[in-house]
Amino acid sequence: MQSWFRTLIGVAALSVFGAGILAVVPNALAQAPAAAGAQKKPKDTAEYDIFNAAIKDIQANNSAKAITDLDTWTQKYPESDYKDDRLYYYMQAYSKANPPQPGKVIEYGQQLMDKGLDKTFTDAQGPTTILNILYLMTATIPTIPNPTPDQLALGDKAAHQLLDYLPTFFGNDKKPAGTTDAAWTQARGQLETAAKKALIAISLTPGNQAMAKKPPDCVGAEAAYKKGLLVYPDSSVHAYQLALALRCQQKESPEKIPQAVYEFERAAVIDPTLGGGADPKKIQDFADSAYSTVHGSNEGLDQLKQQVKNSPLPPAGFTIKTATQIAQEKENEFEKSNPQLALWMKVKGQLADTNGEQYFADQLKNSAVPQLRGTLVGAVPECRPKELLVAVPLPDDKSPKAEITLKLDMPLTGKPDLNAEFHWEGVPSAFTKDPFMLTMDTEKAKVEGLNLTPCTAPGPARRARARARKQ
Repeated sequence: MQSWFRTLIGVAALSVFGAGILAVVPNALAQAPAAAGAQKKPKDTAEYDIFNAAIKDIQANNSAKAITDLDTWTQKYPESDYKDDRLYYYMQAYSKANPPQPGKVIEYGQQLMDKGLDKTFTDAQGPTTILNILYLMTATIPTIPNPTPDQLALGDKAAHQLLDYLPTFFGNDKKPAGTTDAAWTQARGQLETAAKKALIAISLTPGNQAMAKKPPDCVGAEAAYKKGLLVYPDSSVHAYQLALALRCQQKESPEKIPQAVYEFERAAVIDPTLGGGADPKKIQDFADSAYSTVHGSNEGLDQLKQQVKNSPLPPAGFTIKTATQIAQEKENEFEKSNPQLALWMKVKGQLADTNGEQYFADQLKNSAVPQLRGTLVGAVPECRPKELLVAVPLPDDKSPKAEITLKLDMPLTGKPDLNAEFHWEGVPSAFTKDPFMLTMDTEKAKVEGLNLTPCTAPGPARRARARARKQ
């Protein structure tokens, strides 16, 4: 987590001067004690030597020796004129320690902030010292592994004070001789960016802490990320983390999945780098994939990309129709517009299933079925038939096959036209799964819509053969 925050803030070292981030800013540590202010002076030569040794150690990045020298100085001269400066030097030393000790940086920095920086550092180097302290506090607190609420509040305070202080410090009349306008502006911009990213990181911490619990407190994380997102609506990291917190509730609260997709897409649209630490293509592809997984296709994705630009949170009642919902709606519409075909499809689906024969024996056999509609594809015999072969084709089926055999209680009075639609009611009496065929018994009176052509009268020879068969 600490390394993630360092990436987010862009801090390579916790010292402004040590990292070289503000090379144009005068270095307070280069000043000798005697120049720190007319009202301050070492009590004796020994204090001067300790003070000077500590400063040289810090400048040489020898933090271990610097801390030892500062401890010696504190023990021997607890009420030094430079005790406030000494707290600041402790901050510098601990920030450069290997590894850095952020807790110590915060400990000493809080003491100074509690005193009031503008009242404590009033000499010529005061503005630079104040800037350094605020920066160190701002950059350090997000790197603490598990900061307390009080520490987070302190970091938030330091970052806001830093942003408020920058216009004063970087006034055009304060620019050092030999510093270009571009360099001066760039230095201010670097600090502004660091402060803003630190505020984002601090705001994310409560949600991250909730997600790190075993098991994760997804509901608590959701609340924390939402709170931060309302303060920083353009933070793509907040949107992305909120999406993760919503997604981890999918088992208990599946209705939150569309909200998660909304936030994934908002993060991808606002800033797919998530503040500079992520691969934008991966973030965008992941967001799009989340949408298509829920919706079943990319239909409507472009509209969602436009919608997420308007608000950090989805509007009330926001949802994304799932593939299941869409399929159900289509099924409902199909049943509404084609009730008889829909009925047959359900019956056929049950019969074609693994337990089709059992379904027929237990639920379908000898039970009246509501009126069905089909296409006549055969008649036995062709004239005055007692059996009709029926197909029930789907709308796009160009080669329908017989699936139902109707056995009539008495023959039809003529020759029915083939490939014509008609209606009937009947009672299933037999079934074979391979080849698929459902046999239904029906009454001639319950067959509707067939066009019958009168049968041609048989000639003399045909009548003679018929009489011979009878004899």
